[in-house]
Amino acid sequence: MAVTKVNSAVQFVSRLTGSHESVANGHWVPTTDVYATDTGLVVKVELAGMRSENLEITVEGSRLRISGNRPDGCRAPKCSFLVMEINYGPFECVLELPQGYDLNQAKAAYLNGFLRIDVPRIPVPHSKTTKVQVN
Repeated sequence: MAVTKVNSAVQFVSRLTGSHESVANGHWVPTTDVYATDTGLVVKVELAGMRSENLEITVEGSRLRISGNRPDGCRAPKCSFLVMEINYGPFECVLELPQGYDLNQAKAAYLNGFLRIDVPRIPVPHSKTTKVQVN
């Protein structure tokens, strides 16, 4: 499977619009890779510690919305952090995908802390050669 550079048309909408609002509401945005292959786009989201039933993926036109809630149930109630880099609580990632991909045929799998969404290319119809009669 060959990998090609992703068109700059892929936009992280949640990082461009509403990001200040999301942070104020305690939301965070997971780290995400988006890359193109010969057959379509792959969206890979790092979500360690999640359960697949706590993830929600929705399609709105050409937007792919990934949201959920990563619980923080593994630390002591009265602890004092020296370093805290792991985000907990509600999250959302919204991607505006470029034309040419069929989000309605997307397939998702969650394995080893990574959510992978495969979005196939829309097949380009082959042009037929037809003869036109001259009268």
